[in-house]
Amino acid sequence: MKSTLRLAIAQLNPTIGDLSGNAQAILEAAQQAASQGADLVLTPELSLCGYPPRDLLFRPSFITAMAETLTQLAQQLPPQVGVLIGFATTNPDARDHGEKPLFNSTALVWSGRVHQVFHKQLLPTYDVFDEDRYFSPGRGASYFDWPLDNPSPPGEATVRVGVTICEDLWNDEEFWGGRTYPRNPIADLAQQGVDLVVNLSASPYSVGKQQLRESMLGHSAARFRCPIVYANQIGANDDLIFDGSSVAFNRQGNVMVRALGFQPDLTLVEFERQQRDFMPGPVAPLPLHHTAEIWAALVLGVRDYAHKCGFSRAVIGLSGGIDSSLVATIATAALGAANVLGVLMPSPYSSETSLQDAYALADNLGIHTTTLPIGNLMAGYGQTLAELFAGTEFGVAEENIQSRIRGNLLMAVANKFGYLLLSTGNKSEMAVGYCTLYGDMNGGLAVIADVPKTQVYSLCRWLNQRATENSAATSSATLPFAKAPIPTNVLAKPPSAELKPDQQDQDSLPAYDILDDILERLVQHHESLQEIVAAGHDPATVEQVTRLLARAEFKRRQAPPVLKITDRAFGMGWRMPIANRWSPSLPRPQDISAATAQPLPLSD
Repeated sequence: MKSTLRLAIAQLNPTIGDLSGNAQAILEAAQQAASQGADLVLTPELSLCGYPPRDLLFRPSFITAMAETLTQLAQQLPPQVGVLIGFATTNPDARDHGEKPLFNSTALVWSGRVHQVFHKQLLPTYDVFDEDRYFSPGRGASYFDWPLDNPSPPGEATVRVGVTICEDLWNDEEFWGGRTYPRNPIADLAQQGVDLVVNLSASPYSVGKQQLRESMLGHSAARFRCPIVYANQIGANDDLIFDGSSVAFNRQGNVMVRALGFQPDLTLVEFERQQRDFMPGPVAPLPLHHTAEIWAALVLGVRDYAHKCGFSRAVIGLSGGIDSSLVATIATAALGAANVLGVLMPSPYSSETSLQDAYALADNLGIHTTTLPIGNLMAGYGQTLAELFAGTEFGVAEENIQSRIRGNLLMAVANKFGYLLLSTGNKSEMAVGYCTLYGDMNGGLAVIADVPKTQVYSLCRWLNQRATENSAATSSATLPFAKAPIPTNVLAKPPSAELKPDQQDQDSLPAYDILDDILERLVQHHESLQEIVAAGHDPATVEQVTRLLARAEFKRRQAPPVLKITDRAFGMGWRMPIANRWSPSLPRPQDISAATAQPLPLSD
């Protein structure tokens, strides 16, 4: 009789709504796992439909098709292995009890049919999550007993496997210092005497999140003396990137197995029944530092967004600046040099140095370029608007016309040849509105709009260093460049939009190291203005940045999808009002004297 249970973690990259394609990926993973002697195969959360399906879940035909696909898939899977498959199921009590119509579920499938169905218990509604919009929470501990000799008929020796889905693992009050939800499913399963816990997850990437996950999961495994397997989705769906890095912990909270990051993988972990613990297995290394994982995430994000939306080629406006240089480099790594077109659009204000830098970048990357001067178009706009603009000074309106001309040209190229236009603005610019609607904000994907300007420079320096070393960038991606891609002068020169003579970004904005620190405190940490000033920042600068952040909301609402790499991106998780009169400010001397006669406000 067997004494071990072999679990295969199928780290899959589903496409949302592609039921047949996702089913085929699950089938192929199960067949590969069976050939390696696996007993159980774990797939990610909602692996059959892809995560997050969002409002597709409102379509009854989609739910029906999912159930039919699962039935067909069950009959095709290798009968000797059990497979846990994520899908959405109907809630039969929804109307009678006033509940949501669906469950976020996992089916245990073997021998041609569904044997058990388990429901997600904790439904997140923060950041990019809105699961209470669709799902009812499952109730009761979820587990099954898996026979070690033969699942049908059942034998005497069994392993009790607890089943959780993503958020179900994120409520350990000892780790977090408190609970977000009334229940802790891991504690409930421990009371049921489970031998191990599996977690089927679709946990979006953000910088440093894997370290947090592993700290949390290791703590829970050690606290409850229960091995945990975490199977995470990989790939990108719209703005969200999923990094994989599935992992298994023993009863002491130590990593026994880790799958690759940012690419599909099938990893086996072995549970020894006598020891009631996992045996050591392959442990893929984590990226050495955050810059490496950000690079891998952005390349994956561009590749998947393009391919899943039906694009094979991309077009980018090349200015000779740092942002467009980074985006072009990411696109080249994601799609291949032959599939990237750089468009140079010099104006009378463009420096010869910037043109040389753009051509040097294209040569380093091996991408094609075309040059479309905009001087005559600018003159045409000037003639058309001359009478209306008579008596006014050259200003932001005229500067923005240049950007909008470029945006129109890029959209024309994209429309004509079926390219995906990648916008090149960074998070610092997006935050304070240093960007032009229907100009440089044009595009189908905002590649680095969650990357602050200072991080843009760090990424470019890292790229040049790694390319020079000619070594692997991460465990999942190597740099496809024969030499340092970013021209030295691009890194050295002051950033400028070049929309008027001798223009520099710092004419309008604080220095980027100051700006980015203030923005991180405002956007990610929600610090008050007083706290930011206490950290050493100039009060006038803090108030300026706060005003700019609020005023730019209408622009961000019209931006392309933003690849999310931080825990506070300008996307689904950012829900600020546009028509908004809340304007926090620092107390003035007259305010302080007047305040002595009345209670102070609680907080900014």
